[in-house]
Amino acid sequence: MATLHQLRCFLATLEHGSFTAAAVALGYAQPSISEQVRLLEQHLQVTLFLRVGRGVVPTEAALALRPHAAAALAAVEEAGRAVAAVREVLSGTVRLGLFGTARFYLGADLVADVLERHPGVRVQLIGQNSAEVLDHVRRGRLEAAVSAVPVPDEGLSVTPVMRDELVYVSTEARDPVTPAYLASRPLVLPHVSWREEDTTRRALTRAVQAAGHVLRPRVEVEDPETALEIAARGLAATVSWRGVLHRLADRLPDTLRWSPLDPPLHDTFAIVHGPTLSPSTRMVLELASARLRALEAQVRR
Repeated sequence: MATLHQLRCFLATLEHGSFTAAAVALGYAQPSISEQVRLLEQHLQVTLFLRVGRGVVPTEAALALRPHAAAALAAVEEAGRAVAAVREVLSGTVRLGLFGTARFYLGADLVADVLERHPGVRVQLIGQNSAEVLDHVRRGRLEAAVSAVPVPDEGLSVTPVMRDELVYVSTEARDPVTPAYLASRPLVLPHVSWREEDTTRRALTRAVQAAGHVLRPRVEVEDPETALEIAARGLAATVSWRGVLHRLADRLPDTLRWSPLDPPLHDTFAIVHGPTLSPSTRMVLELASARLRALEAQVRR
């Protein structure tokens, strides 16, 4: 079997026109170069060079072999660069922006995915709201984020990876919930600090206003899980994403029920980044995308 060392000696001989010159170029003794070429000829069962004076002349077989030998060595070099990129990932720090409820979609599972594959990497999951993390990406403080869309910035790359449905959650079982009914109920809504920017709150407000009503929550909290706990006590109803309910299924009280909205409301979550990505960030984004797509498939079932 031909070896990379034989191909390297062959190409050096072809380039320099003699075994002696090839030996000088590669830093080997001349007999070593000629022996490697001889072994290559023996393996291929052809003559690669004709000895002429103190030099050599390539045969047709040598000229036919040249591009393949060069490609083989180039492939090895490319493999080395790929491994070097992996080493960079393993020693790097990944800072990924996340919207508030992304901890239910990704959180610990994404961290586990990263650390199991790349034990040396450091992970920082940053942010509470899509508006916040998008501003960080826009200003270059973060390379990338998982965000709700739309993204009001044409300079960022946006790749949708998951679509989820917003549903009504309470202790009562109902048919599809209309905006009029929603406006009439005592509600507890999360993300109070981001209520002006929160995409879920804005979509809900628009739907209620379009039906001629006003959305006035009775209780506002920061954490979606707190809102669900209040709803479970029958103190107010809330809204949540089906993906969140799916992930919290084993932690939610049996008293909670969810009903679809009429008309339905959906949100799309996307990978958002600037013009360049480090190998480490690209790796984490691939893992996050896979997690989100798998969760969407589970929820749809």
